Amino acid sequence: MVRIAPPPRYVAVPAGASRRWRGGRVLLAVVWLASVLVAWFVAERQAAPALAETRAALAELRRESAAQRRELERLRQRETLLARSDEISRRANRDVQRQLTERDAEIAHLRENLAFYERLVGASGERRPLTVHTAQFRREAGGTWRYQVTLTQSLNRGAISEGALRLAVEGVRDGRLATLGWDELHQRRGAPAQRYAFRYFQQLEGSVMLPAGFTPQRVRVSLSGDGGPVEQTFAWADTAGGGDARRATFH
Repeated sequence: MVRIAPPPRYVAVPAGASRRWRGGRVLLAVVWLASVLVAWFVAERQAAPALAETRAALAELRRESAAQRRELERLRQRETLLARSDEISRRANRDVQRQLTERDAEIAHLRENLAFYERLVGASGERRPLTVHTAQFRREAGGTWRYQVTLTQSLNRGAISEGALRLAVEGVRDGRLATLGWDELHQRRGAPAQRYAFRYFQQLEGSVMLPAGFTPQRVRVSLSGDGGPVEQTFAWADTAGGGDARRATFH
């Protein structure tokens, strides 16, 4: 059997060869470093113009972006202002329409009052002192009576007539003559009189209660004011039956 000798553990290398190997490695590293430096220098020289242009373009884009943001903010503020202006305009239009409607209603009411006053005065236009022009009563659902008394005056045109009104109803109760005064009609002691104040005419309204078993025959209207006391009596049949209430007895 043939035995093979193992390779030697140490190899003898000439001293000069080892130095040449280390020197080659150093030289290779120097060459590689120089090539890297040269490549970096060349790349920088070539990329420098493009980098400057890129930086300039980026700065321009930033300026444009800032300008666009400012313009967008201005447009938003303008939109908000226009929206508020539009809302204010709509409110103003609604107010104007409401005022026009109210004025139309007032004009219509004044025309009705004028027509009513012309009917009261008549064609002759004769001036009259404070007068109870009409007194009317109608029954209400609750058993009360709703009255409407129309006062007129044309003697002192432009002057305001002021005072207080009270009613009394004369009739028969339990077979005897009886008079229901203002307090009894309102079923309250010390009931305040109804105030009036007008230039040409005024309609006063209210409700009174007639007790059971009472048959009304006449209505007495009493006025106390700056023109002196005025008292007029109307037949109940005329006031409650829709007749001519001007057929009154003056006192």
